[in-house]
Amino acid sequence: MESNDKAVKIKVEKLRKCFGDLEVLRDISTEIHEGEVVVILGPSGSGKSTFLRCLNKLETATAGSIVVDGVDISDKKVNMNKVRENIGMVFQHFNLFNNMDVIHNLMLAPTELKKADKKEAKERAMAMLKRVGLEEKADAYPAQLSGGQKQRVAIARALCMKPDIMLFDEPTSALDPEMVGEVLAVMKQLAADGMTMVIVTHEIGFAREVADRVIFMDGGYIVEEGTPQEVILNPKEARTISFLNKVL
Repeated sequence: MESNDKAVKIKVEKLRKCFGDLEVLRDISTEIHEGEVVVILGPSGSGKSTFLRCLNKLETATAGSIVVDGVDISDKKVNMNKVRENIGMVFQHFNLFNNMDVIHNLMLAPTELKKADKKEAKERAMAMLKRVGLEEKADAYPAQLSGGQKQRVAIARALCMKPDIMLFDEPTSALDPEMVGEVLAVMKQLAADGMTMVIVTHEIGFAREVADRVIFMDGGYIVEEGTPQEVILNPKEARTISFLNKVL
């Protein structure tokens, strides 16, 4: 699917990230368009998760620029809390509050950060739980949920903030294999609904099915990017070919 006629949601130019002497991201430049689903593949240590975390400034770039919805987040004067209101983030390990039931996990950010009315926040929370197929778990605590259910709750929680960009950092890698499908099904539905998504994952089949574009990273560089057809089925770069031969 060609997305290039759509508005640019995220524009990354010459992004570098160092941790001390270790350069983790080297000269990354790319654009992500409205409604586009971009999957980032690559071996462990290639910089995928660091790149994703730079997109909402959970990691601060060493050099280069990241513009999100027209706002340069590398500018120190930018109010990142405001920018993050429009960016949902789903982590590998759910990050739910264990001392709160599911419904209050979902209501917390909208009521605290967006000062949403409690009744309105609860209605939205129930609607988002229904969207991920878990409305019957509203009163359950995280300890009572399976890994797959926790991750679906984490997705619902991110959606409660009404984001227009969703970032997923290996959302299925901490799950038992039989729970992976239920999380991917929710993500497929989000993609079908037109959500702009950037997904770091090892799920090659999912990337092939859902991504508009695949970025393959290694050693802190973008080695290859293109449609799933181009990158997964007909890769050009030796490093991409070698990686796919190992994982497929």
